[in-house]
Amino acid sequence: MKSDFTKKVLEVVIKIPHGYLMTYQQVAKLADSPKAYRAVGSILNRNYRKREWQLPIENIEPIPCHRVIRSDGYIGGYAKGGMNKARILMAEGHVVENGRIKMPKLVD
Repeated sequence: MKSDFTKKVLEVVIKIPHGYLMTYQQVAKLADSPKAYRAVGSILNRNYRKREWQLPIENIEPIPCHRVIRSDGYIGGYAKGGMNKARILMAEGHVVENGRIKMPKLVD
């Protein structure tokens, strides 16, 4: 069963528009737990795994967890690997150099 915090995190991330990014810290703050940014990463890391504890909320669109990055500009982890995350971000118009986003368009 998903916790209220997990549901809040997923609801925040679902709303990140194409071409924009949020940091793990921003997501944690909007999910009412500003210091839980590491927990946000753990929640998002479980998003695409095909297991009983897979996270997507039922009957909603896919969760664009690739649009969540570290506060220092590095792309951060991704269940399907960092190279895949970088490739998806570049396909959405971001410039990734050495695992870091150049001039990210962050959601306010």
